Amino acid sequence: MLLDFTQLSPLQCYRWLASTVTPRPIAWVSSLSAAGASNLAPFSFFQVISDAPPTLMINVGMRDGGLKDTLRNAQETGELVIQLVSFAQAEAMNASSAALLHGVSEFEQCGIASQPSLRVAPARVLGAPVAFECRVAQIQPYPAATPNCHLIFAEVLLAHIDDAVLDAQGRIDAGKLDLVGRLGGMAYSRTQERFELQRPT
Repeated sequence: MLLDFTQLSPLQCYRWLASTVTPRPIAWVSSLSAAGASNLAPFSFFQVISDAPPTLMINVGMRDGGLKDTLRNAQETGELVIQLVSFAQAEAMNASSAALLHGVSEFEQCGIASQPSLRVAPARVLGAPVAFECRVAQIQPYPAATPNCHLIFAEVLLAHIDDAVLDAQGRIDAGKLDLVGRLGGMAYSRTQERFELQRPT
């Protein structure tokens, strides 16, 4: 099969990209509006892009031509918390993806427990295996001429890592972390199965 992406519709491009670039980690992002309304939403167009400064990037698409609450809040307050999603919290993460009215809290609507952050105002998800407290370093509309999404560059200030996911040496044990990743369609994966390769010298 040969696909000419220049001849595909945006929806077709999305479907092919989302079903091939897998598994994608999920950023479960909590944020706070300037008025104090909390928001929680998952994004699978997400990755580490720098370690100096430590920076994560989230792609936030448009919703019916308008801005999603996560983006609005990031623009208004410049802070957010990015949680990684364990298999145990997959159902709660999925519930928080519902399109709610502006200002309605997914924490409250979906019954997701939260706890205070230390460096930023948005709360973090209680029980998340990893939570990164971040400040917004940059927000970039893309593509520049006719944006259909915004890239949020989030600098990590502080990380909360559950001791239960560490090994005896104090490092992350991927099996204990048990994260979920996004595949195509409605499918997800888990980090339970893994293998190691030694990098060539």
